[in-house]
Amino acid sequence: MKKGLIIGLSIVGVIILIIMWGVGIYNNIVKLDEGVNSAWAQVENQYQRRMDLIPNLVETVKGYANFEKSTLEGVIEARAKATQITLSPELLNNPQAFRQFEQTQGQLSSALSRLLVTVEQYPNLKANENFLQLQSQLEGTENRISVERKRFNEVVQSYNQTIRTIPTNMIAGFGGFREKQYFQAQTGAENPPKVQF
Repeated sequence: MKKGLIIGLSIVGVIILIIMWGVGIYNNIVKLDEGVNSAWAQVENQYQRRMDLIPNLVETVKGYANFEKSTLEGVIEARAKATQITLSPELLNNPQAFRQFEQTQGQLSSALSRLLVTVEQYPNLKANENFLQLQSQLEGTENRISVERKRFNEVVQSYNQTIRTIPTNMIAGFGGFREKQYFQAQTGAENPPKVQF
């Protein structure tokens, strides 16, 4: 009787250890998934900061210069397109929607670059303290976006590696965890931009 009880308790102990191991792996994947969501929220935060600064920059520029209408309209149009896409964690699981989001943000960055280059032609505007402050904030925001994208890609890499390795991939599959999308450079980003006056 004692031998049977010891074998039974040993089996129950092994089962409990396996369950605890699986729960530990599952909890780690949840932490990594939340890390991806947190990094994504920081990217969104920086995009929102940029969206808040653009109207101020445009109004300041309009107040000091009567410059190329197409440049200003390009910024306004790109901002409008960028605000049409709803940002949500589900966007990370939809490659097409994610690429579309990246594309609209890239168009906005391009339009802002054209605006800042055009402004170089207006010395009075460049000397205006309000404009200089807004320009500095916008440039800082673009840098912050770049840093947050890099951080996001690092967090996604860690998450994706974890859910794809054995034996974690079995628990990730059981929990319904899927690979997340990385930020990628837009087509042609490897070529330097042409600045023409």
